[in-house]
Amino acid sequence: MKHRVFVDGQEGTTGLRINEYLAARSDVEVLRIDADRRKDAAERARLLNAADVAFLCLPDAASREAAAMVTNPNTCLIDASTAHRTVPGWVFGLPELAADQRERLRGSKRIANPGCHASAFILLMRPLVDAGLVPASLGVSATSITGYSGGGKKMIEQYEAGGDARLDAPRPYGLTLTHKHLPEMMAHTGLTTKPVFMPIVGSFYKGLAVSVPLHLSSLSAGASAESVHAALSRRYDGERFVRVMPLRDAPTLEDGFFDVQACNDSNRVDLFVFANDDQVLLMSRLDNLGKGASGAAVQSMNVHLGLDEGLGL
Repeated sequence: MKHRVFVDGQEGTTGLRINEYLAARSDVEVLRIDADRRKDAAERARLLNAADVAFLCLPDAASREAAAMVTNPNTCLIDASTAHRTVPGWVFGLPELAADQRERLRGSKRIANPGCHASAFILLMRPLVDAGLVPASLGVSATSITGYSGGGKKMIEQYEAGGDARLDAPRPYGLTLTHKHLPEMMAHTGLTTKPVFMPIVGSFYKGLAVSVPLHLSSLSAGASAESVHAALSRRYDGERFVRVMPLRDAPTLEDGFFDVQACNDSNRVDLFVFANDDQVLLMSRLDNLGKGASGAAVQSMNVHLGLDEGLGL
């Protein structure tokens, strides 16, 4: 029996990519809304309630409205917006988050897909907080560089139109220090102090890397680059989509540059620990349209439905 799936917001960047994943599968039936009825609330509600799984690829307010339309207790919602990522009753759609996360995803009908920057940050920091190496109260900073596809259709059009020399250089943003991913970055790492977060858009289509610099003296007594690396390795041992690279990854150091785009077209996350005698630099990279958005959503769907987690990925 095929699983019935509806993508509400199928024309957006995330929705289009989810449809690409689903198109190659024979185990799902994708319910589609006619183009001229995409804003018809009654038709959207009908399709949402007809689906076994419905992806919400909408702005926050529209996602809240769509969630309120669902009356079928069997419909599982997977929301790709920011609207529900820290809301009680919604399970965070990051299977690798904790030992019981997959069980929670299987049992929930409300799943909040993580943000791209947040996924990379949380996968780095949660194991270190859990292990007691990073004090929960520690003030940390994080820098993320991402391809312009993370900004959605409008930004993609802006970059691909050309003619604006400003777009040739990296563009830091989030200068009000209130980036929308910050609440989930705290809630799902256990950090109690808001990180100082600097996201940057680069003039490439996709790929994302988050870096977190730490002084060893600010960590728990006895912490070392080796213990930090070991904590990450233990936590993700056996994980299909999370790869902890060797400490002070030799090929990266030999090249002298970090390849932000090396996980593109995959659902993989690579985690790195670089270090000297008194500092460590944690780095995490992923495809912001894959594990950072659409791939993560499909992975959570697979977990919820009890399917092979990597099906279609």
